[in-house]
Amino acid sequence: MERSGNQRPVGPTDGIASHGFEHYDTEGFFDEMFQPNGRPRPHSEPVVDRIISLSEGDLVRRQRAAELALLNMGITFNASGSGSEHIFPFDLIPRIVEASDWKRIEAGLEQRIHALNLFLDDIYNDQRILKAGVIPEYVIRSSKSFLPQCAGIKPRHGIWCHIAGSDLVRDHDGQFYVLEDNLRCPSGVSYVLENRQVMKRTFPQVFAECRVRPVDNYSTRLLETLQHLAPAGVTNPTVAVLTPGVHNSAYFEHSYLAQQMGVELVEGPDLLATDGAVYMRTTHGMRKIDVIYRRIDDTFLDPRAFRPDSMLGVPGLMDVYRAGNLGLANAPGTGVADDKVVYAYVPKIIEYYLGEQSILPNVPTYLCWEEKDRRHVLANLEKLVVKPANESGGYGMMVGPHASPQKRRDFAAHIEAHPRNYIAQPTLALSRAPIIVQDHFEGRHVDLRPFTLMGKDIYVMPGGLTRAALIKGSLVVNSSQGGGSKDTWVLSE
Repeated sequence: MERSGNQRPVGPTDGIASHGFEHYDTEGFFDEMFQPNGRPRPHSEPVVDRIISLSEGDLVRRQRAAELALLNMGITFNASGSGSEHIFPFDLIPRIVEASDWKRIEAGLEQRIHALNLFLDDIYNDQRILKAGVIPEYVIRSSKSFLPQCAGIKPRHGIWCHIAGSDLVRDHDGQFYVLEDNLRCPSGVSYVLENRQVMKRTFPQVFAECRVRPVDNYSTRLLETLQHLAPAGVTNPTVAVLTPGVHNSAYFEHSYLAQQMGVELVEGPDLLATDGAVYMRTTHGMRKIDVIYRRIDDTFLDPRAFRPDSMLGVPGLMDVYRAGNLGLANAPGTGVADDKVVYAYVPKIIEYYLGEQSILPNVPTYLCWEEKDRRHVLANLEKLVVKPANESGGYGMMVGPHASPQKRRDFAAHIEAHPRNYIAQPTLALSRAPIIVQDHFEGRHVDLRPFTLMGKDIYVMPGGLTRAALIKGSLVVNSSQGGGSKDTWVLSE
């Protein structure tokens, strides 16, 4: 396994003594494990006590064993589609979330997915929210992810987004904020499930003592969610996971979830849309598919409906879907809710459809297409994070305080040329958590991606993917940008 020196928390000859937290410094940030006075937060004490009770070198051996287990289980990602497989860097120190914090997160995510589903159903049908002037029509029409081909579609049970992965951050005030929504093909849940298995074997006693809420039933819940969107009259639906193939960076997850659910893993050429249905080619002939969990982007799904050059999708699939003879998760067109300009309107979306205030606030956001906001952004680039509206994975963004003068000038030109394509947000003091760095611990910035399912009811997995920026001082936690992961322990009440 190749790693750069900055991204590897533990070296080959390192050993952490029992006093490893003695010199740990929160450096003024909100720390997930320690209070500003250096004492462990009450809910973290059992974990801290267990770690400092280990003999010298024991924690490092456990870290190595955890990495080896992940590698042996094939838990890898394909960095940037390069064909080079790596384990997703993993740090053994868990991120712990109190029951009271989780109760608010859970309620906020349930509220958010409910409102966003109503929004998606509306903008592809009656467009009441646009007629009411709550969101300018220009914002929707100009979104790269708004698909006119989906107008008039009525998904089964009115659900457009069945699987969501919202990214949350905690600021210096201890408050959780929604940083962005991921409603197309949110990834990372496989790492959550496998990280948990490794942690249960590594710290079984403290795991039980802390009364950590389980995540193991996610695959069962996911299968139930997918079965719920089967066409009317289908009582025993055949479900398949549609993957772009082995060169996709998340291919491990696609195959892992298919295996865990006991369903077929298919690629576009394996499927045929004919006679009002979608069939899978097998050695025993054609087999009808009722539900597809698609892990390819909307516009690659059907070359007849979207991109004619797509080799990943199935010609005619959208005709079958429109006829109600196929369930798709998530529904095509959901990507408009991932647009970072649309994100800024989610509090208004929640208020419009549910008559409620947002339980989880957005990060304050400046919309560069609005002249007043644009002037403010251009005058304060050195203080702000600028993001393109339709990128993900940390690509195409500028962190003003860390950017060179030339990069700020370049972004100013981009904003002036394409104001609709950019938003800006204040640089948050993201919360930190300790990670193992050679012979000691250091704080690294973290975020949290919980996963929400919407089927017969709404289910929020108790935990999620905690991503850590392994490079010191970095605010970018994405795996594609050098980030790693931690197990997330949500405590029972």
